Amino acid sequence: MLQILLILAVGGTIIRAARYNLEFEDPNIFSPCIDGPPGSISIPDAFNVDNMVFDLDEEGVHISGNVTTLWNFPRTDRISAKVQILYLNRGTWESTIFNIHTPDFCAAIFDENLYWFKYWYKNVENREEIQEKCVATKDTVLKFYPFVLNMVLENIRIPVSLGRYKTVFTIEAFDESGKRRPTSLCFEIKGQAAKMKD
Repeated sequence: MLQILLILAVGGTIIRAARYNLEFEDPNIFSPCIDGPPGSISIPDAFNVDNMVFDLDEEGVHISGNVTTLWNFPRTDRISAKVQILYLNRGTWESTIFNIHTPDFCAAIFDENLYWFKYWYKNVENREEIQEKCVATKDTVLKFYPFVLNMVLENIRIPVSLGRYKTVFTIEAFDESGKRRPTSLCFEIKGQAAKMKD
């Protein structure tokens, strides 16, 4: 009987889902990639963010304003986006199982089931224009309603180490023949993972 109770107790612990929040280190959110792909640029090279406001407090990062696209690819290019979450373990950034790859980013940014929409693009005011031009057409202005950014992982059913993490975003363009453009965007968001209360 004791063995059955132990199995049920352990099983209940494993099955129980948890929520984790990334508490941002930097109020400006975005940092250049340490190990980006060859030819990668950072946020200030791809977007003019002079008209964006970032204000960090205990609720998250309060964001408002707009950004203007500086880089320029033909709208016929396919934009691919990848997200990797890495954990700092004894001074070394290690990969985790949390990764997202979106081969056709422009077709996915307004998909309400995806993280791109949930965390960022649901707050875009000029949605029709962005659906037409996406994020790699020069001089496109992305206008945002004021919102609070929180990065939350929900329904996590595996143990997650608390501590320092970074999320690495890589956005690449491919021409109509499928050849990768030499310039890509890479940036990081760093913070501390904290388990959220139920």
